[in-house]
Amino acid sequence: MRPVLTPQQMRVLDAEVVTNGTPIEELIARAGAAVARAAKRMMGGLYGRTVVVVAGKGNNGSDGRVAGRLLADQGVRVIVLDADRMPPRLPACDLIIDAAYGTGFRGDWRPPSTNGAPVLAVDVPSGLDGLTGLAASGAWTADRTVTFVALKAGVLLGSGPTLCGEVEVADVGILPGTGNVDINEVEVSDVGSWLPRREPDSHKWRSAVFSLAGSTGMTGAASLCALAAMRSGAGIVHVASPGIVSDHATPIEVVRKSLPMVDWSDDILAAVNGESARFKSMVVGPGLGRDNGTAAETRKVIFGANVPMVIDGDGLFALAWGGDGARDIVRSRGAGTVLTPHDGEFTNLLGYKPSPDRIASARCLASDTNCVCLLKGSTTVVAEPSGQVFIVSNGNQRLATAGTGDVLAGIIGALLAQGMQPFRAAASGAFLHARAASLFDADEGMVASDLLDLLPRAIAGVRLT
Repeated sequence: MRPVLTPQQMRVLDAEVVTNGTPIEELIARAGAAVARAAKRMMGGLYGRTVVVVAGKGNNGSDGRVAGRLLADQGVRVIVLDADRMPPRLPACDLIIDAAYGTGFRGDWRPPSTNGAPVLAVDVPSGLDGLTGLAASGAWTADRTVTFVALKAGVLLGSGPTLCGEVEVADVGILPGTGNVDINEVEVSDVGSWLPRREPDSHKWRSAVFSLAGSTGMTGAASLCALAAMRSGAGIVHVASPGIVSDHATPIEVVRKSLPMVDWSDDILAAVNGESARFKSMVVGPGLGRDNGTAAETRKVIFGANVPMVIDGDGLFALAWGGDGARDIVRSRGAGTVLTPHDGEFTNLLGYKPSPDRIASARCLASDTNCVCLLKGSTTVVAEPSGQVFIVSNGNQRLATAGTGDVLAGIIGALLAQGMQPFRAAASGAFLHARAASLFDADEGMVASDLLDLLPRAIAGVRLT
């Protein structure tokens, strides 16, 4: 995992280091040297080069000025511009060092055009909010960003991935203490170490998943979810859909359980809670339907089932149905629970939209419901009730298509069935989901069912790391 700090956490850490005897000038010198080294690498040398340093008043600007002096000492022509008094046109140069404003920037910044010169950003691109990833409309897009000590949240969220370019974390002699870090970016090695392996004597019921999903006209969602679970390690999957007795579209590997149109919650609870029940997890919601009867029965199942559960799609609708919120239904569940809302479902659950601070929003839902919250987005934020957060940043635009959420729910359900803790299962599921999409051989045209064949490759690749 890579530690991630908010701007406030970074300010506290800086203050602690200075209080403990390291002069701020020393920290600035180290940061400036790291920027100068990155500038040299970007330009491929120093001879005959011209660098424009755009420097603000704060420590960020001081870092840039130190870098400029170091480069000038090595023969580079350095032009330092005041960020508050920018000319309408920049001088011709080989590189722009953007040290105008740091992580605490608020407001707007409209610098002149770079005229095609590459940009090296100091800590974060100026105009980018270091907490939320929101960006001023005129912010430059950096080719590379040198950030210090640890990643900043805004580098991974919102416009951060687009504006930051390649991100380098520079060591300036400060270590974020493990007690100070409650946000981490998930890496491939983490998922590889977390994924369970089937024992030689394993059998299908050791990782059995029960899926309450699908309805008339929405059986595809149930199929995508079920097959994703099987492709991700579930030994057997049973699918129950209200009002559907048989379905020729159900994959042959999946067991279809018949349900009446109404009053079916007791049947489901008997299947997962009974003395002979052998299911290790449930997936509730994909394509399930939103009529009042279905929502009411779904709530009974969520409240009464005693196995780990991922609640997605129409399951989240059922939690919010009736206007009394999700808290009382899911907080009392004895087994682990993962909620997987997109922004609209989050709004239904809590009555307001996620804020620009998506980390805080995910934490709020996790705390309010006592569940793991996986807040979907271009960067996925996973929070547990304690406040710990995983950020999964390997997603891409290929996943913006119908049915991919059903696949994600199935992956997480399978990981829960194999004994993974809900927090890790949610983060690993999001990572594998995105990893599978990255294996598709075109930028456009991927559909959700393409992920099913790509999942085993994605999992195998992660295990090898």
